[in-house]
Amino acid sequence: MALLLVVWLSACGGTPKKAWTHGMDPDKTATLVDGKAVPPDRLPKPVSQAITAGNRIVGKPYRRGGGHGRIEDSAYDCSGTVSYVLYHAGLLTAPDTSSGFRDYGKSGRGKHITIFAKSGHVFVEIAGLRLDTGYNGGSRGDGPKWTAKPRPTSGFVMRHPEGY
Repeated sequence: MALLLVVWLSACGGTPKKAWTHGMDPDKTATLVDGKAVPPDRLPKPVSQAITAGNRIVGKPYRRGGGHGRIEDSAYDCSGTVSYVLYHAGLLTAPDTSSGFRDYGKSGRGKHITIFAKSGHVFVEIAGLRLDTGYNGGSRGDGPKWTAKPRPTSGFVMRHPEGY
């Protein structure tokens, strides 16, 4: 019995797999209603603006690209999605690529907005919900969607706009 307990405890002490997971804080976490994010009342204005912007492009088609030369478009890839919401929140002045977002803002998790970036893909967590063009349970290359579903984050760096 003691040996079984030691084996079980040592298995629990392993390195956890890295993954984005949904966390709930009623004062800071948006909710999902019919695929759109609904922000709580007390969010800073740029965070609410980012959510509103994300809601405008949810359901748009996916366009493979690697960064767009313009913010407004008829379809969005991952970097176009993140660029769109940050631009409309006043937190970005021009579109960026997934690789470019690895150096955006400040390092680490933000209070309200966190960008997860690596070469080839980027997604954003805003008020506890993930806005992503992949890993949403659909086909590869879905357009922008909000979700609370977890996703792997191995190889991603976390960045955030200063103050958010």
